[in-house]
Amino acid sequence: MEFIDYYKVLGITKNASASDIKKAYRKMARKHHPDLNPDNAEAEKNFKKINEANEVLSDVEKRKKYDQYGKDWQHADEFERQKQSQNQRSRQNYGGSGGFSGGQSNEDFSDFFESMFGGGQQGNFRSSRQNTKFRGQDYNAEITLNLTETLTTHKQTLAVNNKNIRITIPAGIEDQQTIKITGHGGPGVNNGPAGNLFIKFTVKNNTEFKREGANLYKTIELPLTKAILGDEITIDTLSGKVKLKVKPETQNGTKIKLSGKGLPKYKKEDQFGDLYITYQIKIPTNLTKEQKELFESLAATNL
Repeated sequence: MEFIDYYKVLGITKNASASDIKKAYRKMARKHHPDLNPDNAEAEKNFKKINEANEVLSDVEKRKKYDQYGKDWQHADEFERQKQSQNQRSRQNYGGSGGFSGGQSNEDFSDFFESMFGGGQQGNFRSSRQNTKFRGQDYNAEITLNLTETLTTHKQTLAVNNKNIRITIPAGIEDQQTIKITGHGGPGVNNGPAGNLFIKFTVKNNTEFKREGANLYKTIELPLTKAILGDEITIDTLSGKVKLKVKPETQNGTKIKLSGKGLPKYKKEDQFGDLYITYQIKIPTNLTKEQKELFESLAATNL
């Protein structure tokens, strides 16, 4: 897998502080954000690298592993366990003297294993290394959807490492939710299992509704006369128009619930959230002389 210098991606040095990383990420993300560079494939590619670099470098443990193991940092724990196991066997075999001899050819060892075990000890690790399976590297990707695209389950093709993957996006997926596609990460080592693909979703609200989970919220203006006398009104929902009966003497701030008119619930077939409508009574302005006289007449009744 190609090595990506995350420090270079963010334009910082290896000694950068957490604050430096945060500032650099914000600066670079703003510069390459897809919203500011529409139809710019290069900007989109850079934006993904910037997010990947920030995800690793802003996490203390991930950064430590990345600094030590480079592109193999996601295998750090496995390598450490392997290294400890080898050291333990070496002490048992050589009484802790550290005396290795008869070095083997190292041409079939990766640079990483060379750096980890050292050239003179490789022959002793050959058998173990050849028999040890390592899971492939996990990949990360991002997908941006409009809220209206979460209404139904649909398929989408995603390009990961020059490979197209057809995925199913369940209805009701939430903003910043991450799903795992098992076995679609990097290939394993020594017939080890492939890594996984993690897809993070950004859901942009392209509607006039406020979303909280599967529930939706909306405030609508209600004319004063309809609030006092009652009436029937028609409102828009994400699944079509709905008629509502407004009760006489409806108060400002009255909230009503439309069951099942929210968003589909994630991975719960035929289950939906609710839509909550809040009435905001509109006080009339620019009254005509006749209207004003009518209100004055009402006022005279101590209404």
